[in-house]
Amino acid sequence: MRNQIVVLLDKGVEFQFNVAEAPTMSHEAARAWLDKQFTELDCEPLRASGKVLTADKVLVVTQAAGPALFADDKWAHEYVAAVQTALAKPMIRVDVPAMAITY
Repeated sequence: MRNQIVVLLDKGVEFQFNVAEAPTMSHEAARAWLDKQFTELDCEPLRASGKVLTADKVLVVTQAAGPALFADDKWAHEYVAAVQTALAKPMIRVDVPAMAITY
């Protein structure tokens, strides 16, 4: 089975990443990486309650990163490893304009 992460950004910008079947990052490391990016990119919770679900964190980090960070191979590699591990699905589509993640 082929694992893939597709990221759709504003203005039709799209990135596709083929992913190894076995996660390359531990669950704790993936969570820590997403937490760090959420803070460094000055992201805001999506929910009024302030609760930040993992999928919400992936969405806002993806939105804040934009095309510039996805063009950075090191950052993109870490993003893919963290998202694959955190969401644990073979096919992941992060759609920023729709603010949705589908599997």
